[in-house]
Amino acid sequence: MGIRVGYAAGAFDLFHVGHLNLLRQAKSHCDYLIAGVVADELLVMAKGRPPVIPLAERLEIVRNIGFVDEAIAEDTPSKLDMWRQTPFNVFFKGDDWKGTPKGLALERDFAAVGVEIVYFPYTVRTSSSVLRRSLNIINAGYEEAVARQR
Repeated sequence: MGIRVGYAAGAFDLFHVGHLNLLRQAKSHCDYLIAGVVADELLVMAKGRPPVIPLAERLEIVRNIGFVDEAIAEDTPSKLDMWRQTPFNVFFKGDDWKGTPKGLALERDFAAVGVEIVYFPYTVRTSSSVLRRSLNIINAGYEEAVARQR
């Protein structure tokens, strides 16, 4: 069967246990795990805002996770283009993509080149979006308190 090279992509912004779970599960399904850390510009395009943690720092964090064999910047919006740049034969994704138009297109594209997709349960209670909202609330309260002291 050969070596299973896995690819798990993500923003990995405000790194949390959901990210750790994805990488841990991914490593348990492959021999060599590549983590694709989505570039800042792509996050702005996809989410309409920049990450809290810049790409160089996110790469450094992910690169030092014991389950990760290699961390690379994902600098193209196409997962198929990433596969062409850095070949892998297993792609890992949260199950929140399963059955969606994006997920079905990904399955079709990867099936054509022999890449298996493995879905993992999405960690609902923890997400970077929830953490970001919490930080915004804390920052707003802090700024309000500072303004009252003036």
